[in-house]
Amino acid sequence: MPKNKGKPIHGWLVVDKAQGVTSSRVVSQVKGLTGAAKAGHVGTLDPLATGILPIALGEATKTVSYVMDGLKEYSFTIVWGEARDSDDTEGRVTQTSSVRPEKNNIKKALKDFIGDIEQIPPAFSAVKVDGRRAYDLARKGKKMNLSPRLIHVENFELLEIPDCDHATFRVSCGRGTYIRSLARDLARQLGALGHVSALRRTRVGPFCEKDAISLDSPESLGHIGAFLGHVLPVSTVLDDIPALALTEDQARCLKNGQAVPLFKVKVRPASYGPESPLVLIEDLSPDLLEKLRGGHTEACAVCGDKLVALVRCEEGRVHPFRVFNF
Repeated sequence: MPKNKGKPIHGWLVVDKAQGVTSSRVVSQVKGLTGAAKAGHVGTLDPLATGILPIALGEATKTVSYVMDGLKEYSFTIVWGEARDSDDTEGRVTQTSSVRPEKNNIKKALKDFIGDIEQIPPAFSAVKVDGRRAYDLARKGKKMNLSPRLIHVENFELLEIPDCDHATFRVSCGRGTYIRSLARDLARQLGALGHVSALRRTRVGPFCEKDAISLDSPESLGHIGAFLGHVLPVSTVLDDIPALALTEDQARCLKNGQAVPLFKVKVRPASYGPESPLVLIEDLSPDLLEKLRGGHTEACAVCGDKLVALVRCEEGRVHPFRVFNF
C-alpha cells in the first residue's frame, strides 16, 4: 500500500513553546495534530527557553529565510554570582563570585553591547567544530576554541532588578545571536559572573505573542478545525518585498521555470495583499524601477490572490528561484 504522505497544509503556525520541550519535539507534535505532510521550525529554542517558535507548514518552508533574517526579541533573567559551563541553569558551576552589579553600572555597560559586535558562542551550542557539534564535544569534556562571530544587537535594556542576585533584561537582535553569551559577557564586563536562569522569546520577524498558540491549549487538543484556524498565510512573511502581479500566461511560464519580461508587469508594492493597489511598471518611482530593472531585487510573483513564485528581477526579466505548488 502507498505510504500516506500527509495533508497539503500550507502556512505558518506560531507556537508558544513550553519549557522543557525541544524545538524538534514541537515540530513532531504539530505534524501529529495537523497531519501536515511537511513542517519545520525557524530559530531553535533551547529546552530551557519558552516563547515564539514559528512552524513553517508545506510551501511556507520555501520562505524560511525571510523569517531568519528578521529581528528577534527576548526577555531573560541573569543570576549573578555563578558562571556555568552551559551559561544557563542546566550547566555545571565552574566559578563563583560575590560581586553584585549596581543598577547604574549595568545600564552603562549595556551601551557597549548595542550595534554590530563580536560574540563567542556558548560551548553548549550547535556551532560546528571540525565537523562536529560543539555541544557533543562539551558533553564529553573536550576543550575547544570557538571563533568569535559578528552579530547585531538592535536594542538591549534593563527591565528590573527584583533582588541583588537577579536582573531581568529585554533584547532585540539579529540572527545568530546567543542570549546565553550576551548574559555571560555582560557579567564579565561588570566584573561579575552570571548565567541565564529564565529565557523567553517574544518576537520572531513578523510573529509575536498575540499570534501564538500553546500546544496544551483546549483548541490544540480539541477540534482540529479550530486549531488550523491559527495557521497564517504563507505571504505573512513577505510583507517587506514587492509583489509582481502577473497574467495567467506569465504565471504559467514562471511555474515552468521560464523567465518573463519585467516590463508591462503590474506591481503591488511591499505589504502584499489582494486589496493593495496595482500600478504599471512605468508608473513606479524611479528608485524602485531602477532596483527592479537591474538591481537583482527579490519579489514575490502573484496571479490574482495566489502566490506563484519568489523571483529575482535581473536585466529587465523576472526569474523564478522558488516556485510554489499549492
